[in-house]
Amino acid sequence: MRIGILTGGGDVPGLNACIRSVVLSADALGWAVTGFRRGWEGVMAIDPADPDSIAANSLELNRETVRGIDRTGGTVLHTSRRDPRTMAEGDRTGDVLSVLDALGIDAMVTLGGDGTLRFSAHLSAQGVPVVSVPKTMDNDVFGTDYCIGFSTAVSRSVEAINALRTTVESHERIGVIELFGRRSGETALLAGFLAQVDRTVIAEVPADLDVLLPLLAEDKASNPAHYAMCVISEGASIAGEANGEGEMSKPASQRGDIGIGQRLGNEITARLGEGVVIQELAYLMRSGEPDAMDRMVGFAFGGLAVQLIERGEAGRMVTLSDGNYSHVPIDTLLKGKKSVDVSALYDRAAYRARLMRVEGMPMFLY
Repeated sequence: MRIGILTGGGDVPGLNACIRSVVLSADALGWAVTGFRRGWEGVMAIDPADPDSIAANSLELNRETVRGIDRTGGTVLHTSRRDPRTMAEGDRTGDVLSVLDALGIDAMVTLGGDGTLRFSAHLSAQGVPVVSVPKTMDNDVFGTDYCIGFSTAVSRSVEAINALRTTVESHERIGVIELFGRRSGETALLAGFLAQVDRTVIAEVPADLDVLLPLLAEDKASNPAHYAMCVISEGASIAGEANGEGEMSKPASQRGDIGIGQRLGNEITARLGEGVVIQELAYLMRSGEPDAMDRMVGFAFGGLAVQLIERGEAGRMVTLSDGNYSHVPIDTLLKGKKSVDVSALYDRAAYRARLMRVEGMPMFLY
């Protein structure tokens, strides 16, 4: 048995722990593992008749090559955001199938977010045994309560928010911290709650400046240290603005519009006359080594993926549901949209998390 493995989409801490777990679990069964570089892009770049292209875009993974990688962030396989169905030259699904067949790949384990896992479901429908592993620091893959990378992103954000308090307080300003989260405000919701900021604006609820700005002004005025802190999701909007969904569909580095944090900061200065400190945490949220949670989930997801293949149960996505490791059909993510349960977890009038009623809820409050 030979397993192929790849990572696609944005990198997150915990991917390498999952890769190591897949390799060690496969090795224990006497199976071989081929890692594909740069996600689906690497697969498409391979000409099975050209050994150089194979060497440039794939590598053999074993106990020695994955030693210690779980302690590092990012992905040792590198990544891309390519979907073989949407290439300029047309749908290249057939090329992917040919490469996997020529390299003797019996099953695939794919680590990714929405885009990568959508193609994984498509590949599974073509008859390829695939088990997918959800990862995204936005935690917005439908069908699982948890995605690799989420905990570290929240932890990084809380640390940065609290560190920024020293500057915001010293200058008696209003701090605006923009966090990644294009379609879901979960990262901002939990980071804002854990850092105990004054207000949190999530992607699911447009900000009414006639309500939000007076609240921030009061937060600053009532604070003996004369400052206030506001966290905002990158995918948030200001009520009355044109819909920016087109820009939000692009990677952060390719967007042309001024970010929501800067726009909110400009309005604070214009309407309240207050100085602001604006900070986009952006890629710092996904940088560095994984925390204990993402290391643990990475190990568990990788092991479960191999167990499913061993049992002949491909066509699945591994999940965490109500605090339990499980798995669902691989196309589950196509059937819904995951976002914050605003009515249960958010006070839209106060722009604050509402997370104090926790009895009977799973650890991550979903």
